[in-house]
Amino acid sequence: MLKRVDNATYNVFNAGVEGFEAGVITMDLSTDGVGYSLDEHNMALVSEDMKAAVEAAKADIIAGNISVHNYTTDDSCPAF
Repeated sequence: MLKRVDNATYNVFNAGVEGFEAGVITMDLSTDGVGYSLDEHNMALVSEDMKAAVEAAKADIIAGNISVHNYTTDDSCPAF
């Protein structure tokens, strides 16, 4: 899991001084605020089927077909 702080930083600098608004901005899959990493250390462990399943789940989350629980709303994890 990656928190794409690079994208958040880019957006702030790209807005410029006139376009900058202070505050909390929530970035998610649809805004490239989070993601996953594939590199030389894990690429051999991840099959094409696994990548396709992750990309399908990502698309379903963005489309609203899969709901992701927000821990901060009730301090609980539904998996436990």
